Amino acid sequence: MSSTTVAKPLARRAARGGSRRRKWTTERIIFTTLNTTFLLALAAVMVYPLLNTLAISLNDGMDAVRGGIGIWPRDFSLQNYNVVFNMHTIYQAFFISVLKTVVVVATNLFFTSMLAYALSRTEFIFRRPITVIFVLTMYFDAGLIPNYLLIKDLGMLNTFQAYWVPTIISAFNLIILRTYIKSIPEEIIESARMDGAGEFRTWWQIVMPLCKPALAVVGLFVAVGSWNAWLDTLLYASGNPALTTLQYELQKLLSSSMNAGVNSVAATGAAASGGQVTTPIALRSAITMVAAVPILFVYPFLQKHFVSGLMIGSVKG
Repeated sequence: MSSTTVAKPLARRAARGGSRRRKWTTERIIFTTLNTTFLLALAAVMVYPLLNTLAISLNDGMDAVRGGIGIWPRDFSLQNYNVVFNMHTIYQAFFISVLKTVVVVATNLFFTSMLAYALSRTEFIFRRPITVIFVLTMYFDAGLIPNYLLIKDLGMLNTFQAYWVPTIISAFNLIILRTYIKSIPEEIIESARMDGAGEFRTWWQIVMPLCKPALAVVGLFVAVGSWNAWLDTLLYASGNPALTTLQYELQKLLSSSMNAGVNSVAATGAAASGGQVTTPIALRSAITMVAAVPILFVYPFLQKHFVSGLMIGSVKG
């Protein structure tokens, strides 16, 4: 066979492939351009409020009242943060908030995952009625007053137990973890049982390591909710200053500044340096950043598991 005979089919095939590649490349360029433009616009919409809040918090309070601040401070000042960090209770409140978040996340993941494993077992005959009972709690709530009376009757008012005991089990997180555990191949659990592992050991040493993506997602949800909560401190621990939380202290500072108007520094007891005073809008921005930054640092460490955890239930094998 001559080289000319071989070259002609190859040339025709290359020509057809080249035309397809050119057509596909054009479509891809259009799609990539539109997709990138949309995602950049969406990112700008998401990021701008955060940058604007940061800029206002770093701006002079009186100047911030004029408005018109974008993503860069017009009159740079740290006075707003001085007011926040000069609160004598903020450091104790920060420690309690961190301790509360860690304990709430640990206990919620421990007990919720344990119950989720039990409800995922087909041999557990009461799994359906128990699941229904927990699902009903997502639609029907006793209300604020009954919950307060329950905590009071249990003797947990003004104690640290009031923070974490009511959050041991979450129905929504229970469904997420149960769905993920049911996706684990049954052969893995059966092999553990054949090796002599009991239910607790199977859950702790086999199921829990395989549930890291789901645990990361649930843990992040619980951590954000616990970190941002201040109503539980107001209701259950306001009588014990040693148990005050960061969010509660910042909420009190914000409320006092809003009630006092422009002279918020005098109302909060913080001395203004250099004749500068802060205003509610600037103080609110500083409080928002102080409360948001710690939890923002947690997300990068969970991002890998968080992305895969969001796929829970999307693929059924």
